Amino acid sequence: MEINGKVHCLFEQSGTFKNEFIKLGYKAEDYDIQNEFNETDNVADLFNEIEKCYAGGASLFDEITKEDLIIAFFPCIYFESLQQTCFDLTSINYRKKSMCEKIELTIERLKLRTEFHTLLYKLLWIAYSRNLRLIIENPSTEPNYLITGQNFPKPTMIDKNRMLRGDYYIKPTAYWFINCEPTYGRSFQNDKERKTIMKASSSPKAGVCSMERSLISPDYARNFICDFIIGREQAISERSLFKEI
Repeated sequence: MEINGKVHCLFEQSGTFKNEFIKLGYKAEDYDIQNEFNETDNVADLFNEIEKCYAGGASLFDEITKEDLIIAFFPCIYFESLQQTCFDLTSINYRKKSMCEKIELTIERLKLRTEFHTLLYKLLWIAYSRNLRLIIENPSTEPNYLITGQNFPKPTMIDKNRMLRGDYYIKPTAYWFINCEPTYGRSFQNDKERKTIMKASSSPKAGVCSMERSLISPDYARNFICDFIIGREQAISERSLFKEI
């Protein structure tokens, strides 16, 4: 993929992908409502920006062109596999609640999931209506509301083991490429001590993904960018005897 403009990293405050894009010679900026890493270039309520753009109002999307690339790490809190325990009323967080309290909490969570699901579709609409290049990232661990529930278009690709490209977690991850196509490289770097999701600290704030669970290593970001976005071969790349189909 040729990127002649800027890379806009939505829902990223860590600077991980942004900084790797910059190291590779691209202009890139982070956008998020929080700035705990002091890396967020544009502190903005992205949900509100999506709503404004969808409604035809002025928004940050007005500054994004067809020469740019958007990569959105859309919040997964209501889509990922652990949410199933809330909807079948078996969540460990419900253990001291009465059945009526569990149901009331689940109804509220269902409303929130629908809100997030709608916002994700609106982001998709923005990309198609403006012909903007967009990559959406979200976990694909099963059962997954977006993927196994057939509640969103099929992902373009799933990275089943992020550790093979230098991450701390296996954490299968899905990517949707909108108005663009992935390249297919083979930069393998399995050199990290494995971390597990369940041992990572959980977020004390409802509705916000855990910081530690969401972090991606800079090595993985660089390898993913080179392998699937810009098609750049690296020193650690493995050549394949077979042509990608």
